[in-house]
Order: sequence, then C-alpha cells, then structure tokens
Amino acid sequence: MKLVIFDVDGTLVDSQAHIVLSMAAAFEAVGLAMPTRDTILSIVGLSLPLALRELAPEADEATLSRMVEAYKDAFQQHRLAQGAAASPLYPGAEEAVRRLGARDDLYLAIATGKSRRGLDALMQEWDFADLFMSTQSADDHPSKPHPSMVLTCLVDCGVAAEEAVVIGDTTYDMEMARAARVRGIGVRWGYHGKEALMSAGAVTVLDRFDQLDGALDEIWLDEMREG
Repeated sequence: MKLVIFDVDGTLVDSQAHIVLSMAAAFEAVGLAMPTRDTILSIVGLSLPLALRELAPEADEATLSRMVEAYKDAFQQHRLAQGAAASPLYPGAEEAVRRLGARDDLYLAIATGKSRRGLDALMQEWDFADLFMSTQSADDHPSKPHPSMVLTCLVDCGVAAEEAVVIGDTTYDMEMARAARVRGIGVRWGYHGKEALMSAGAVTVLDRFDQLDGALDEIWLDEMREG
C-alpha cells in the first residue's frame, strides 16, 4: 500500500481571506500594526502560536496568548457565519481526492497546521471526509516542518516512508516531508512559489489538480525502476 498525505490550507482549500481576516482581528486585539497580506500568507502552514511569533516578534508571551485567542475567536465566528464558503475547495480538489480514494493500492491522510477544532469543522462540510484514514493537526504535534505529523500518518496507515508522498503548497510542507524521508509534491496555487518549493525539496510542482495522478504514478514508477 502507498500513502498520499495532503496539507489543507493553500492545498485543498483556499482559506486566505479567512486567515487574513482572523489575523487582522488578532493584531487589532492587542493594538499592533498588522503585517501585509503577503507577509501573513507567507507563514501559512506553521502552527498558530509559531506563526504569530514570526509575525509579531516584539510581542511578549502574554500578548501572543491574547492574539492566539483573538484569532481563534474571529476564525470560528467567520466560519459559523460563512460555512463552507469561508474555506472553499480549490477547483479539482474534491475530484482528485475521490479518484485517489477509489484506488485500492493507496491510503489518504491529512497533515495540517490547523487546529483540531478547525479541521473537524471543515471536514464536516465534506461528504468525502471518510476517505482520509489519518488526520493530523497542529494541536497534537510540533509545528511544521517537524516530521511528527507525517510519521504519525505512516504509523496509522502501516506504510513505509518510501511509499508515501506529501502534497503541499509551502516550503514547510516540503521540509516536513524531507525530514520524514518522504517525497514531496508542491502545488502552485497556494502560498509559496514554485522556485521556493523546488528549493525546499519538492520532486515536482503541479499547476493543476488533474496533474496529480500522473505525478504520483511517475514517482512510484521511478521507484520500481530504481528497485
């Protein structure tokens, strides 16, 4: 069996507006100037406390704690108000997941910097959520690029690292994959560019979701040739 591990924000769903709105609430809550949109999106993928520490290096721990809570509150309120529209699936995402989920030679999993509450709420909107055998969130692991989430997915699914692939849009995803000795495939529609993804270890970078199946088959065909 093989394993495909998906990132969520910037890979499966377009949550940038939701994230920026929530980050604005976090900075407003403590009276700090909000970073630019591009700066905020550059740290998507990190766990929330670490992301805020990167964005507000001058803040002390008490201030950071207030920012974390303000972000979570704003994120939840927006999600409750907007439902699935707050973080819509990218074009082709659901179809790609369903295609892979229908195969009998692989498992699917999730490794995300989202909280467990946020991930569970999002997946409640997906009628294909049961296709994921393992779902790992930032609440239970060190922040990306630490390999803990990927290693847990491997154990949950009983799959060796050489038989697994991480799909993600950020350098943190590619570095996490490399740290776990797993291959990484980047996607261009998220928050980090192609050059950054390749430099971080991506074996290839996709322009569209319909390229995913071929990219996976090529990776595993190369593996058979090497073997």
